[in-house]
Amino acid sequence: MTYAKTTAFTAEQQQLARIAKALAHPARVAIIQLLASKRTCISGDIAAELPLSRTTVSQHLQELKALDLIRGEIDGLTVCYCLNTELLRQVHQQFTAFFVEATATDSCAPGSACC
Repeated sequence: MTYAKTTAFTAEQQQLARIAKALAHPARVAIIQLLASKRTCISGDIAAELPLSRTTVSQHLQELKALDLIRGEIDGLTVCYCLNTELLRQVHQQFTAFFVEATATDSCAPGSACC
């Protein structure tokens, strides 16, 4: 039997992986950018802005909402979505620290053993 060994990784590593996976789809990146530019948006407006069906946009919204990257409030017959800027700031700091550490040295610089 196989199972995910996620417990072998830190909570921060697991969160970065989940966020990276969610942002690996260009539609989700576009949704985040759209919400950032408008600050709030109704789900129908999001579908009108993207070259995707309402059903597809709804699926992507649910993925982002499941990770709490976006939040949605029911307003009558529509859902008003907005960014969870607090979480996005936290994720920004985590990714920045990740890339700073990853690029701190040139381990594969020309002339090194691996090149």
